[in-house]
Amino acid sequence: MGIKLDKNVLSDLPNIGNEVARQLNKVGIYTYEELKRIGAKNAWLKIQSVDESACIHRLLALEGAIQGMKKTLLSNEVKDDLKAFYREHKK
Repeated sequence: MGIKLDKNVLSDLPNIGNEVARQLNKVGIYTYEELKRIGAKNAWLKIQSVDESACIHRLLALEGAIQGMKKTLLSNEVKDDLKAFYREHKK
C-alpha cells in the first residue's frame, strides 16, 4: 500500500520540497495541473526570474515532478534536452 499524495499540494510531488514549492507559489504556480500546463522549462524560467541561483537540479526536479518520478530516473534524452536548455538560459 503506497502513500496517497495530494497533487494539489506541490510539496507532495516527487523532488519538490518546501522551498521549491514556495518558489513555485511565488511565481504563480500553485497546483500540479498548473505546473504540468506551464511545463518544467517555463516554470524554471519563472523561478530563475526571482532566484538567479536556480540550477540544473531544480529544472530536472521540476520535470521529474511533472512525470511523477525522481529526477534521477528521467531518461537520458530528457536530461540532455533539459541540460541544453539550461546552458542556453542560465544567467
